[in-house]
Formats: sequence, structure tokens, C-alpha cells
Amino acid sequence: MAPVLILQLLTLWPLCHTDSTPSGSPIHSVPPASYPKPWLGAWPATVVTPGVNVTLRCRAPQPAWRFALFKSGETDPLLLREVSSELAEFFLEEVTPAQGGSYHCCYGKPDWGPSVWSQPSDALELLVTGEVLGSQRRRGFVLYRGDVAAPLQYRDSAQPWADFPLPGARAPGTYSCYYHTPSAPYVLSPRSPVLTVRAQDSSSSDYTRENLARLGLAGLVLISLGALVAFDCRSQNHAPAGVRP
Repeated sequence: MAPVLILQLLTLWPLCHTDSTPSGSPIHSVPPASYPKPWLGAWPATVVTPGVNVTLRCRAPQPAWRFALFKSGETDPLLLREVSSELAEFFLEEVTPAQGGSYHCCYGKPDWGPSVWSQPSDALELLVTGEVLGSQRRRGFVLYRGDVAAPLQYRDSAQPWADFPLPGARAPGTYSCYYHTPSAPYVLSPRSPVLTVRAQDSSSSDYTRENLARLGLAGLVLISLGALVAFDCRSQNHAPAGVRP
């Protein structure tokens, strides 16, 4: 009797640990590996001023059933969206510096369990400008280029400045920088004035070199002509009187 009871319990064990739909079909407890992670982006930008409305867009590789937005340090979803689409939008209205942070999103499908999510997207860091406490000696500096959302370079410094070396090939463009303190890494200072770096025009420099070469050759020709004239005059002055024409 005991062996039969044990066999019955072993038979029921998988059923007790598999979610089911109302129709009785099983639901995956783990998403299949064939479903890649989604992508998360921010509009209008990842660096914004307080009071701006920000839209975080989560895009799945194929139509999903629901989407969730997570913030770093929190286990429960911050926002949920139930849409049968490849794209879900999460709206953050009139953001404050406290809403700055690292976000990621996930998606779920109808045949997955209610608490089962895909692999998370790559982290998106939402940075909000605000009042930065200047009493802290160490600061983090961030360099941005043009309209590129991702920062170009980071620098930590114990001084009130930081140097950002730029290779010559990458130098042309417009740049701006911010700073933050270690205690509030997602709260940035107001943006610096925009700096424009222009590339040297190789064609104009080549033209200048050509002009200099021409001037040099012309100078040599004039010097040579002057030397010939002087030599001819000296020859005539020293010639015998009867030989002169």
C-alpha cells in the first residue's frame, strides 16, 4: 500500500508546481530561451530637467501580452502595461530628481505564468538635473556629445574640474558636461555651455602649403634673375675699352 501511495504522490508533484490556464492547459514556469530580452529607451532624452514628461518605451522582439517597468533596488514592478503589441510606453509625468535612477523592463506572454517575466532589458539610466551639493570634495564628471543619448566619457575627480582627452578623429562635434556627487549619482548639475570643436580643413591647409611652395619658387627665380643681372653688369664694367660694343 505504501509504495502505491508514494507513486501517486510523485505523479501529482509536477501538477502541483505547474500553473494552468482556465482551460486547463499548462503555463510555462520559466520563459523559453528562444525569447530574447527587450529594449528600453527614453524620450525625449535620458538627461532631463525637473518637470519634464518622460516616456520610457519598452520594445519586445515579438508581440507580447504585458510589460513591466522595474527600477533598480525595487523588487516589484514600478508600472505595468497590458498590451498585445511589441511596444509598451510608460509615462513619467513631471519628473523630479528623486525619479532619476536605473530602469529596466521585461515582457510576458499569455502562455507564461502571471509572475514570469522575460530576461530584463539593458539598464537605462535616467538622469535629472537639479541642485547638487557642492560641499563634497569628490565629484563625478560626465561628458556628452551632440544629441547622443549615452555619455561619451566619465571622470572622477577630487578637484572642481576634470579633463576629457579626445582623439583627433573623434574630436569634431559639439560637447557639454555635467557633474554629480557620489551621494546622488542620478542628480546632475545644470548643463555647461555647449562647446563646438571644429576639424581642420585639410583642403585649405593643402592649398596654403601649395601657395607657400609657389611663393618660395618665385622667390628663388627672382633671386636667380637678380644674380644674373648683377653678374652681367659686373662683366661689362670690367671689360676692356676696345672690346665694348
